[in-house]
Amino acid sequence: MTDITLWGRLSSGNVQKVVWVLEELELPHEHIPLGGPFKGLDSSDYLAMNPNGLVPTLRDGDLVVWESHAIVRYLSAAYGSGLLFPVDPKARAIVDQWADWAATTFQPAWMSVFWLLVRTPAAQHDKAAIDKAVAASLRCYAMIEDRLGEAPYLGGERLTYADIVAGASMYRWMTMPIDRPFMPNLEAWYASLNERAAFRKGVCVSYEELVGRLAF
Repeated sequence: MTDITLWGRLSSGNVQKVVWVLEELELPHEHIPLGGPFKGLDSSDYLAMNPNGLVPTLRDGDLVVWESHAIVRYLSAAYGSGLLFPVDPKARAIVDQWADWAATTFQPAWMSVFWLLVRTPAAQHDKAAIDKAVAASLRCYAMIEDRLGEAPYLGGERLTYADIVAGASMYRWMTMPIDRPFMPNLEAWYASLNERAAFRKGVCVSYEELVGRLAF
């Protein structure tokens, strides 16, 4: 039995990664909406847990963790060892490689598109900046396309936390009004993720409340 609490708004891409892994591992948990329209990020109680003042934050018993990738990796190791979290160090190194790349290179690229195109009011759109961000994102998606030509998942033959932190981009990427070259391996990966109830619940969340809003 777990004693897990998650703080964050469900329309946050980083919160969605955590919801996905919680659902994937069928971990019972309490969700407390926070941030955005729910506010509360600057409360003293919250900052005592997460001095960064962002979401998500997760508490599991007496452990408090913030930063989405740290949370996903912790839950995968604690409750999905041998499943989402490879036991073999060499296999895990490949998973970590893609998970860390997603944090340092991939997410900044595709999230830039989302901010410039979706969150920025249409009257303030900068086409040159959008085109540049899309091009950077496509270079990243091309890397994923090539990797998925070698294996069905980023970490190899089965879903791991690397697919969760990178795959959390796919619903937004596939629904934003941009031109996307056909990438068959990426399309197949997205289709396989869509077959997972945990992905649909955690990631396929409307972002209508974010359209044209640079801040809440």
